[in-house]
Amino acid sequence: MQHLNERADVQNIDMMNLTGFCRNCLSRWYQEAADARGIEMGKETAREAVYGMPYDDWKALHQTEASAEQKAAFAKSSPDH
Repeated sequence: MQHLNERADVQNIDMMNLTGFCRNCLSRWYQEAADARGIEMGKETAREAVYGMPYDDWKALHQTEASAEQKAAFAKSSPDH
């Protein structure tokens, strides 16, 4: 998580295009792992654990509009999304 927080310049769409998962996927897996261990955790709490801050704050500070090239690569590599 520290590495991802240090690389806030890397957009989620770029992570999806390169790795097949992004910070949102990680937060969902984190939440599912907590739930499997009997730890109640909501979506926003899990996202805050991954993003290091509330998700809406992270988006406002770091997220940019995806380029046409990023969107095309995403559509090609992730037909189920």
